[in-house]
Amino acid sequence: MHVLRNRERIIVDIPIVITTVLDCLEGAIVDLSEGGAQVVGCTLPAGSQCQIDLDGHVTFGTVRWSEEDRMGIRFPYEMTDGPLFDKLEQARAALRAPAPFQPRVRPAQAMAGGSGFGGGSFGGGGFGRRTG
Repeated sequence: MHVLRNRERIIVDIPIVITTVLDCLEGAIVDLSEGGAQVVGCTLPAGSQCQIDLDGHVTFGTVRWSEEDRMGIRFPYEMTDGPLFDKLEQARAALRAPAPFQPRVRPAQAMAGGSGFGGGSFGGGGFGRRTG
């Protein structure tokens, strides 16, 4: 069964603790949206009720699917605040941030005058120079 999501999952790496009535497991959220998360490093049976503990704040969820070392958790209500929501917003902001300027490095051949400005038919003397 394929379920369509209303929200895009954002790639994150957030260490968390998953707590149930019987267990307390350590894992990490690797993708997150307001409606759910994928957790790696631990697993619970599908249908299990659990809570995600992060910085003293609890987010409740239900395990929707489970594999050997990862599981998908759906939140009963969309997140709108708290430390987990803050981490989601920070990850989204990082995706929107422009990449820092990095000058293009010219190949060694171009630097020696084999091509580019000053190369070609005028030789390797630089822009607009005739050398011969």
